[in-house]
Amino acid sequence: MPQWEQFTPPVEPGADTAGPLGASVDDVLARMRALDATLPAQDGVAVFNRVYLAVTREVDRRIDRGRFPDPRAATTLDVRFAQRYLDAVDPVPSDRRAPACWRPLLQFRRHPGVRPLQFALAGVNAHIGHDLALAVVDACHSLGCEPAELEDEFDRVGDLLVSLEERVREDLMPGPDLLQIADPLTHLLGAWSLERARDATWTAARALWALRRLPGVAQEFTERLDTAVGFAGRMMLTPL
Repeated sequence: MPQWEQFTPPVEPGADTAGPLGASVDDVLARMRALDATLPAQDGVAVFNRVYLAVTREVDRRIDRGRFPDPRAATTLDVRFAQRYLDAVDPVPSDRRAPACWRPLLQFRRHPGVRPLQFALAGVNAHIGHDLALAVVDACHSLGCEPAELEDEFDRVGDLLVSLEERVREDLMPGPDLLQIADPLTHLLGAWSLERARDATWTAARALWALRRLPGVAQEFTERLDTAVGFAGRMMLTPL
């Protein structure tokens, strides 16, 4: 096995990895900081974790300042969202395998031919394309509400995710003197849109909620979503 690959224990497709109901934003921030402290700086998961940690801090500040219409709903959605990422990449031994959307990043996290920007975008792709849809459903179950009642919180969290992508590009994008028009990274950056991914995620969340009384169909839908997002992530991590 190449040195950059890492075995990840299996997780049943569609399994609930949302974590404890009583967790807070401070709890997920603590887990992110602990993860950051254990990983080498150039590790692909560490690259994504750093930018996600900064955005989660901002979510916490905005909740504390009353910037969300429903702070409880915003906290629940943010925590459920973050827990899915943390449970996928946390190195604590488990008998479950990471979701398909996270496997490319976990497998290529130390590949010398993959650039930091690719690691970060692959993390954003997995987290928004898959985790966010399931987090909306998790939050609806926790709060006893419909997805429409979380739309304001979803949109505001989505606006912060746009800032995550901007931070990724600002911090990890090569300077204009290094990034040439023929550079494959230029084409990679233009092949994926956070806005389109966010719109698709909201549709997926609503579909999953509508399918909650058809567990077999919901399971299949979740598996297909996971696989499709994982495929896109694998393309993002093509060594350049």
